[in-house]
Amino acid sequence: MNVTTLTGARPVIIAHRGASGERPEHTLAGYQLAIEQGADFIEPDLVLTKDGVLVARHENQIGDTTDVADKPEFADRKTSKTIDGQPYEGWFTEDFTLAELKTLRAKERLPELREANMQYDGQFDVPTFEEILQLLQRHEQQSGTRIGVYPETKHPSYFNSIGLAHEGPLLALLAQYGFDGPDDPIFIQSFEVGNLKALAKKTEVRLVQLVASEGGPPDREHIAYTDMLTAGGLNAIAAYADGIGPSKDQVIARNAIGQLTEATGLVEAAHKAGLTVHPWTFRAENYFLPTDFKSGVDPRDSGDLEAEVQAFVAAGVDGLFSDNPGRAVTARDR
Repeated sequence: MNVTTLTGARPVIIAHRGASGERPEHTLAGYQLAIEQGADFIEPDLVLTKDGVLVARHENQIGDTTDVADKPEFADRKTSKTIDGQPYEGWFTEDFTLAELKTLRAKERLPELREANMQYDGQFDVPTFEEILQLLQRHEQQSGTRIGVYPETKHPSYFNSIGLAHEGPLLALLAQYGFDGPDDPIFIQSFEVGNLKALAKKTEVRLVQLVASEGGPPDREHIAYTDMLTAGGLNAIAAYADGIGPSKDQVIARNAIGQLTEATGLVEAAHKAGLTVHPWTFRAENYFLPTDFKSGVDPRDSGDLEAEVQAFVAAGVDGLFSDNPGRAVTARDR
């Protein structure tokens, strides 16, 4: 059974951290490739530097995504922290000024799965959010086509607790570059609740509540994400947000051997509450694919991502996050 999107428009393709299946994630080169591949939105995860600048990294712990461990001048910055109740060890953006961070170079986060991406290690720096917005602005000026931006606030409560809030610099930059209205191609997403509720009072841009199949919002100790997806929970989300970003298995479940089964009904329930649904994350490697779409046993090999995307489009999703936006665009348009 095919279900339509909330508005009847075709689902949007969100380039997850750029074209991160083909370039190291959160680099201007990765975002540029995603734009060339036809993505509707590019998605940066945002953390802050010591001097309060928003930069794009998967986490504020940057040992896995930069060459910081190879820099003897920063050896003494290695430390341990507890963030959202989880222990981390490494180097953290909030302990570096932007100037210091700009001396580092990005590297592939999943080298065991994406060996080809390692050829780009050391070539790209850590981009600021403003540099990403400038990239989008240049593309629009040159092509006449406007690409959207879909930032995620990473660990906003933690950053607030150390005096580095996302909201001020985020909203200022979005306004400066023309992403400040309800009809602009902009969504702000977060796994936290309080962050989105605070933003809802300060901006008209669309907001998305991220949810996972396990756990709950880091800033809401007694709430599980699964409780937020009941009819009452979805209506509560709709009071402050415009959509949800669930994990894939919350939209179409997998059976005991990892094959896709039937849609869970979440899309219809969210649409009934007036919420769009943008599941994450669609990746081409066998490691991430349902069993029925794998190309073989090697987890690094590429499988039938297009078939997976088409199954979710048929389930009525309003968009989806993909590390391989070009292939996701092809599958959607097919």
